[in-house]
Amino acid sequence: MTYRLSDLADFGWNAFFSSQLESTDLVTTLPVRVAEVHRGRLRVVGPAVDRFLPPFHVPNGDDEASATVGDWLLLDAETFRARRLLARKSLFKRRAPGSGRGLQLIATNIDTLFVVSSCNQDFNTARLERYLALAREADVTPVIVLTKADLADMPEEFASTAAGLLPGLLAEVMDARDPDGVACLTGWCTRGQTVAFVGSSGVGKSTLINTLLGSDRIRTEGIREDDDKGRHTTTGRALYRLPAGGWLLDTPGMRELQLTDVRTGLDEVFADITSLAQNCRFVDCGHGTEPGCAVQEAVRSGALDPARLKHWRKLVAEEAHNTESLADRRKRNREFGKMVKRIKKEKHLKHGS
Repeated sequence: MTYRLSDLADFGWNAFFSSQLESTDLVTTLPVRVAEVHRGRLRVVGPAVDRFLPPFHVPNGDDEASATVGDWLLLDAETFRARRLLARKSLFKRRAPGSGRGLQLIATNIDTLFVVSSCNQDFNTARLERYLALAREADVTPVIVLTKADLADMPEEFASTAAGLLPGLLAEVMDARDPDGVACLTGWCTRGQTVAFVGSSGVGKSTLINTLLGSDRIRTEGIREDDDKGRHTTTGRALYRLPAGGWLLDTPGMRELQLTDVRTGLDEVFADITSLAQNCRFVDCGHGTEPGCAVQEAVRSGALDPARLKHWRKLVAEEAHNTESLADRRKRNREFGKMVKRIKKEKHLKHGS
């Protein structure tokens, strides 16, 4: 089975992926996209291809070397076995929940990230800043989507606050059940585009996605009136084809989003603070009690909200800790792999002699 690369554009293929192909790949392999990840198997799709495969992990790779939703794989054209994982245009990841130091891949090869919150008690700028840091680190366009506008007296205030978190950031307000209100998102959902929805549980993400899909493929639950929160309904990650021609990736609601390897993203989201820091007297200024601290001077003058500085400190410390922990784990894995190879080589030489 073979097909033209132009046929792949419907699945999100572009020049970035074509540039990774070797001349022989065009006749011996089939590019397919990972549409679903389950325990023990992957679902891949492509022109005239829709099948399940075993999980794929790059030999001797680290936590990022496993194929996940949104990835492109090259399959052997005859056996349909996965040969190669193509480099990613973008990657969203976090430190895995719990006490472990593993890495959890969220999505790959995304063009637009819809960060969903709601016009009620769930609205939290600190949480939005976490998602924005992920988007900017991955060089993906973020859009804030504020649901449940029909339940708020002044939803435009939520939109104004959200849009102020990052220069040029768009914030769309809507009733997730209203197709006309949701239609403002379709410009990002056209042929060849891939969008992802992220947000905490109960913000109406599943309802919003069903409205975009024009179906009830995603199960939804009502909110609890006492705290405006809903029961989480999405339990896995999967790609869905949109009526406008693009692809949509839904993710489970995340109660815990620990940042890892996103320092550049944080610097962009908090560009006002990083810009001020360049004017501090000392290069290694901790922005506390040091003399000549431009950041603290901005706080004293009212130019910088002390709460924003506090949250920046928290995220920078968290990111540094998680990134260092992850680096240590990767180093241990590499050392263990080298040890296994050495032992195998020694056994081979012993038995061969």
